[in-house]
Amino acid sequence: MTKRALISVFEKDGIVDFAKKLTDLGWEIISTGGTYKLLKQNGVNVIEVDEVTGFKEILDGRVKTLHPFIHGGILYKRDDENHVKTVKNSGISSIDMVVNNLYPFEKVLNGENNTHENLIENIDIGGPSMIRAAAKNYNDVLVVVSPSDYKEVLKRLENNTADKDFRLGLSAKAFNYTAYYDALISSYFNDLLGIEFPEKLTVTYNKKSHLRYGENPHQRASYYEKVYVKEKEKTSFRQLHGKELSYNNLNDMYSAIKIVKEFNEPCVAAIKHNNPCGLAVGKTIDQAYDKAYACDTESIFGGIIALNEEVTEYVAEKIHSFFVEVVIAPKFSKKALEILETKKNIRLVEIENLKDFSIPSQTFKEVLNGLVYQDYDNKLLTHELEFVTKAKPDEETLKNLLFAFKTCKCVASNGIVVVKDGAAIGIGQGEVRRSWAAEEALERAKGKLEGAVVASDAFFFEDTVELLNANGIKAVIQPGGSIKDPKVIELCDKYGIAMVFTRTRHFRH
Repeated sequence: MTKRALISVFEKDGIVDFAKKLTDLGWEIISTGGTYKLLKQNGVNVIEVDEVTGFKEILDGRVKTLHPFIHGGILYKRDDENHVKTVKNSGISSIDMVVNNLYPFEKVLNGENNTHENLIENIDIGGPSMIRAAAKNYNDVLVVVSPSDYKEVLKRLENNTADKDFRLGLSAKAFNYTAYYDALISSYFNDLLGIEFPEKLTVTYNKKSHLRYGENPHQRASYYEKVYVKEKEKTSFRQLHGKELSYNNLNDMYSAIKIVKEFNEPCVAAIKHNNPCGLAVGKTIDQAYDKAYACDTESIFGGIIALNEEVTEYVAEKIHSFFVEVVIAPKFSKKALEILETKKNIRLVEIENLKDFSIPSQTFKEVLNGLVYQDYDNKLLTHELEFVTKAKPDEETLKNLLFAFKTCKCVASNGIVVVKDGAAIGIGQGEVRRSWAAEEALERAKGKLEGAVVASDAFFFEDTVELLNANGIKAVIQPGGSIKDPKVIELCDKYGIAMVFTRTRHFRH
């Protein structure tokens, strides 16, 4: 019996050659619409689908292949006598291969003419139905959704090696494809309706690259890009120089970007193992860099540096003097590029709209049997500040306290930050006891503590106040909210420490 392939593709690269080679192998070709015309024009002997169904397409092409003569020919089980008898008595011919890729919903969504009406008309109905039917009946039918598979399919047909395992692989790819397609559409509709926590959460990503390894050399990894991105969240990065980005680079880059986006002033953040080891703002980006570097001149080695303004020649000369994995900025001056590109391995990443794009409004983390999904922590304060002690901060001190609290929002909990003149000078983070984080931060700021202020990402007890007093700290900001707050306030009053409550906690785990 002659084998039949139904070919209906939107992306037509390679399809003419593929169809010609199928006919050379004795296959009969059925096709629809634009694919039929293209094959016919290129000399392929092709049957139009309505010759099979006996039914012309209707509703401006919305209904072409939704017909028993198509789906029956795909879905019947060749080793089931009742199925074979049914299709024979119904006059249905076998369809043994489906070659299909879908209307370009993703392309239209990310294009200029992405009106709702145009998007609706680019939701494919018949295509996914045929793909799923063929994928379900992979025992008897080949389903091909990617032009990259044309060569292998032809090779296996020639060698008679299109076995069950190969067909199963094609089936898995097909179901991945239709799941991605539907997830993309559902994400669009959820966004259209402002549904941020849907009952069924579906997100879809495209594999961008295979990474050399994951967090450690024995772990495999790949980088996937999100397909549906809200308009205000759209951005892209260009790697201008250096080795390929690693798993850890990409992870640390995102942390660095989120931190510098917190600040409107010229800002520089240095990141190591997903945590800041330097962070500062300044009147100029050069000043901000010097202040950030001074926080921890050792830990910045081998780290990632992010700037929210153009990398200048001055900053480039400074960075050139030691080893840095990645530098991220909205722009690099011509001279800065010339200087940094002399270092072979340094990765230079440009994000033109770094200041303008929004971090996604929801984030998720994997947990046992699923994931937790939450709003992104995009607010510094949710309540009015409360000045709870007898001593009150002056205007300049309050400015530093707010900078310190914003910095504390960016460190791993339990987190304590010591700040002076718009720069972190000591960071204690990731401790299970808050007083230990305080000890770390104060120790790292030793010799620079005069006039410094402290921030905590959550409430603390008397032991932390004792540490602050012992180190000459006269102003601190924290969320408050502990049953021991009255005792903490009383002790601050005893030592003349000005304390501000924010009533906003910033855990980061």
